[in-house]
Amino acid sequence: MSRAFVKEPDGDGAVEELPDRPISPHPNVVTPEGLALIEANLARLHEEHAAALASDDRGALARIMRDLRYWTSRRATAQVVRPPAGPTEVQFGTTVTIVREDGRRQTWRIVGEDEADPGQGTLAYVSPVARALIGKTVGDVVRAGTSDAEIVEIR
Repeated sequence: MSRAFVKEPDGDGAVEELPDRPISPHPNVVTPEGLALIEANLARLHEEHAAALASDDRGALARIMRDLRYWTSRRATAQVVRPPAGPTEVQFGTTVTIVREDGRRQTWRIVGEDEADPGQGTLAYVSPVARALIGKTVGDVVRAGTSDAEIVEIR
């Protein structure tokens, strides 16, 4: 049957179909805090889902269902990696401090993709800077963005 003969909902009945959020092709490794973040998002979305159902808010339901699919998938594939005790090299879960050529100090914790927020001091383990840092030790010089930087602390 042609779509020309299918009645589309009018006005408030029309709901924009939302595409699924893209899922990263990388392994979903998370810190314990990252797992808690995923679970908090799921709990919040379940509450929002109940409220949207009660108010028959179809637009909100579409958004919430899309986000529930995403976070449910991320929870199902999460691999918790605990930070190492007394690390001697940069690895997942460690916090590393670098000093750039211009003297700026920057500190980041290497974390999973969903918990990364560079402005808050966390970098996704798949980011270019994190990849340059992983496996390095104090004193190593790495390319961090557009300049070189020396690793001065790992914890």
